[in-house]
Amino acid sequence: MNRILISLLLVSFALTAFRPMLPTPKAEPVKLTWEALRDVTFKKKWYAEESVYMLYPTFGPGIQKLNGKAVELTGYVLPVDLETNTYVLSAFPFSACFFCGGAGPESVVSLKFKKAGRKFKTDERRTFRGTLKLNADNIYELNYILADADMVEDK
Repeated sequence: MNRILISLLLVSFALTAFRPMLPTPKAEPVKLTWEALRDVTFKKKWYAEESVYMLYPTFGPGIQKLNGKAVELTGYVLPVDLETNTYVLSAFPFSACFFCGGAGPESVVSLKFKKAGRKFKTDERRTFRGTLKLNADNIYELNYILADADMVEDK
């Protein structure tokens, strides 16, 4: 009886070990909203390397759950440096964006493209898909980064 049971276990292990690996289905990206990105508070913190006070973020639990996840976000494209393909996605058009004093740092997301080359005009309203990265410590980057970003084509 024990030999039969052991034989059956060995056969079942052998069958599962050699079955073809099926690809894992990709999870659909979360439709991120600008409201969700407001789940952050800021306090002034002294940065000696730049001799300046800056806003230090503390991300709330809602947005922390999305850190490292695939997301889609719609906003206004703001070119920062065309030569280096550096763009920001904003909740507001250029005239009311964070850099012009009309909004907070939670209203802009740095776009780090998967492939360089595509050029965008100021205030183009577009949707991008990528991996959300939360940044609290690198003062030379925005608090929100969309890594491996691709534009979602209109359907």
